[in-house]
Amino acid sequence: MGLRSVLLAILLGLAGPLWADTVWLNNGDRITGNIVLLDGGKLALKTKYAGQVLIDWKDIDTLSAEKPLLLRQEGLDSQHTQRLSAAGKGMVRIVNGTTKTVPLASVTRIVPARELLRDVVWEGNLDAKLDMERKDDDSDEFRLKGDTRLEHGRWRHVANGEYERETENGTVTDDNWTAEYDIDRFFTQHWFWRTGGEWQVDHLEFIDRARIIGTGPGYRFWDDTLGRFDLIGQVNDVEFEYEGGDLSFRTLSLAWDFKRLLWGTRFEFYSTAELQVPQISDIDYVLESEFGLRYRVNDWARVSLLYELDQIEAEGQRNSDEHFLIGLGVAW
Repeated sequence: MGLRSVLLAILLGLAGPLWADTVWLNNGDRITGNIVLLDGGKLALKTKYAGQVLIDWKDIDTLSAEKPLLLRQEGLDSQHTQRLSAAGKGMVRIVNGTTKTVPLASVTRIVPARELLRDVVWEGNLDAKLDMERKDDDSDEFRLKGDTRLEHGRWRHVANGEYERETENGTVTDDNWTAEYDIDRFFTQHWFWRTGGEWQVDHLEFIDRARIIGTGPGYRFWDDTLGRFDLIGQVNDVEFEYEGGDLSFRTLSLAWDFKRLLWGTRFEFYSTAELQVPQISDIDYVLESEFGLRYRVNDWARVSLLYELDQIEAEGQRNSDEHFLIGLGVAW
């Protein structure tokens, strides 16, 4: 690369952060920052000095944006825009090869455009929960739960982990951990192929170790600033290790991964679940699911409420295990 190209790259790198979106309000005020999203009648704008602010869409006179966006209007499919330009009162100009001016009232959603082929994107969450009871028995329960995903180009890496330890009157009654890693290869904007494994270790239960290796197709319905929804089907090889022997069998599984930001990104609703159908005549299905709500205190701190439901149906009888968890966490 020549000297001129190097200098140009540096100048563009320095100039990029100076680009900002601008919002003009009906009262004449002007706010600059970066558009995070528009949803539910609230525009989330990340500013340099005040952090993320929420602006009622009806209070905006016009706005401009210098980056590609995905914009949806009433009764129309989402469309990509190269940029937005300020127009007359209550209007905005969409620039995408051609120029079109539309009323702000007709715009129902705006999210930054995300391309399949792009640089590395990394995100994750880590939540901790401590439950201490001092009644008839002294019981302490500690749980650490985390997930992360790393995307680069057509590849996506997904990792999850959980550690749980419980004591009662000084005696350990539960001590286990679980780790899962999956790698996805995208063939289109929506279709991908997943291969991964899950490992479980329990120091106190009948089954000491469990291993699950699976592969199969997946479909991404959407993945943007507002949230995501993936559906994955797999064929799995399962192996249990316990004192006195091992057990191996196969399962068919269907899993989903859902996340949705609410109320201008203040709240995050998420859900993951996996339905396993073992090739064992005595077991009909095994379901592991969770539904959670996180409140975003700031850019990194979260307060979380989680509901877990695990079910096993075998020989016509259904056994369910439910947990409600409240904890603190961090996100990136």
